[in-house]
Amino acid sequence: MSKIFKKIAVMTSGGDAPGMNAAIRSVVRTCAFHKIGCVGIYRGYEGLIDGDFKLLSARSVNNIINRGGTILKSARSDAFRTEKGRQDAYAQIKKEGIEALVLIGGDGTFTGGMLFNKEFNFPIIGIPGTIDNDIFGTNFTLGYDTALNTVVECIDKIRDTASSHKRLFFVEVMGRDAGHIALNAGVGAGAEEILIPEENLGLDRLLESLKRSKKSGKSSSIVVVAEGDKIGKNVFELRDYVEEHLREYEVRVSVLGHMQRGGAPSCFDRVLASRMGVKAVESLLDGKTNCMVGIINNRMELTPIEKAVKGHSEINKELLRVSDIMST
Repeated sequence: MSKIFKKIAVMTSGGDAPGMNAAIRSVVRTCAFHKIGCVGIYRGYEGLIDGDFKLLSARSVNNIINRGGTILKSARSDAFRTEKGRQDAYAQIKKEGIEALVLIGGDGTFTGGMLFNKEFNFPIIGIPGTIDNDIFGTNFTLGYDTALNTVVECIDKIRDTASSHKRLFFVEVMGRDAGHIALNAGVGAGAEEILIPEENLGLDRLLESLKRSKKSGKSSSIVVVAEGDKIGKNVFELRDYVEEHLREYEVRVSVLGHMQRGGAPSCFDRVLASRMGVKAVESLLDGKTNCMVGIINNRMELTPIEKAVKGHSEINKELLRVSDIMST
């Protein structure tokens, strides 16, 4: 450990994700372990501009490892997108004596941190917290595993209704730009088809697949749709198209929405958050900055923030093939 800090701050920004509180707890307690003051910044970049700070101790983060959401709250900040907003934020940081920032969030959070680092040469480390798992430089983001388990549980319950009434259900899950939740939850829940942004299945192929399912003796079907899928304007348009061309199906739509973000984090997310928090603080102490902590092949690794933001997380091609085989 070559760098000495008196005070490090931690904040959450963007969409909340299960495991964020566990990461906050880990950052605070790692600071306490190394005898460094830790400041919590409330409401993300908006709170950074307003000076909405609170000194956190090891005891102040008791009993939050199991809680979803974020105790530090989150908010979008148009002001931070401006040069003046960032200057105001820097003035607040200097006034408080904060010497480094740990940012928990996704692409938008990291982009803001990257700008802040560039303009003020201020040390930052990112922890990836987003249920979409769409950040380059880590196999898993905080909240992804919990969201998957939530989605699978919901689909299991929907299947009970689908099979009881011989219905086809379109289940829309989050994933505007990435289909990780849809693909993994779809395979885990035994969906007949999975529609994701990375693979354009096409309406004709979807119809053929549903016809095959019907001929094979399936009386009900589940189609998992990522919200960013490109073959229809939205999931309701897909429903109308199928009802028009396959009249033997009674079609229903279930949009899982924000329930995917909530709930207590899984054990995996709690452990991952704990590891990432320790790595983030100790990386700063090692003189590292403008990097994101990630887990790659079960090892904590650092990726330059710019690379994490501009890179693309790849969909699992082998899992796509598994999905095709399982839908037979």
